[in-house]
Amino acid sequence: MAPTARPTVAQPLSPHLQIYRWTWTMAMSVFHRITGTALYGGSALVAVWLVALASGPAAYAWVAWFFGSWVGLLVLFAYTWVLMHHMLGGLRHFVWDFGVGLERGERLWLSRGTLIGSVALTVAIWALALILR
Repeated sequence: MAPTARPTVAQPLSPHLQIYRWTWTMAMSVFHRITGTALYGGSALVAVWLVALASGPAAYAWVAWFFGSWVGLLVLFAYTWVLMHHMLGGLRHFVWDFGVGLERGERLWLSRGTLIGSVALTVAIWALALILR
């Protein structure tokens, strides 16, 4: 006797974004991964700066000009935010590793704090840099 075929019903293979509700912790997790990837580009910029510094005055002058332009300053500002956001996201995960901050309200507070803190630290770093310039 041949097995009877089941009627085929289109079902998703796994739950996806149309099922999950977007939350702060999801958003900060995504941003943490994006900023981690962006740090590779920022590290390359630091390497370019160091190579130019070691290559002599002409190479360093070009790099100093670029990072002094509005595009360069914007790139450096974004890199500062990426660094601060990834650092605070890592600290958030470090706190969670100890089993602290896992309740719903605490998770929300830590996730929002990551975003607010990264913006505040970036602005504070740049304000201090411009004052001490």
